Amino acid sequence: QVQLRESGGGLVQPGGSLRLSCAASGGIISINDMRWYRQAPGKQRELVASITHDGTTNYADSVKGRFTISRDNAKNTVYLQMNSLKSEDTAVYYCYGDVRASPLRRSQDYWGQGTQVTVSS
Repeated sequence: QVQLRESGGGLVQPGGSLRLSCAASGGIISINDMRWYRQAPGKQRELVASITHDGTTNYADSVKGRFTISRDNAKNTVYLQMNSLKSEDTAVYYCYGDVRASPLRRSQDYWGQGTQVTVSS
């Protein structure tokens, strides 16, 4: 069974940095898009960054120039380097993958359980 597991969240001061990781496992044939979303208290989940299998990236305007998404296809892992963090970046960050796990089926959406990022002094 496919699982996505995030790590790397925590408490950081404004201006600081964190690196999130999300490792996919469980009989994976291939992964198309991988993305990071976040959800702050009382707000809807929003797309933060995405990366295609060949490395094309896109970012939300609010994180451009501060966050970098990357992936290691050999390890089925996606990363989010977050620099110059602000209090408004505080949220639960979720990993998403468009994963193909069977030669007989199309790819499906999979989500991680989320990791808390808190930016506070």
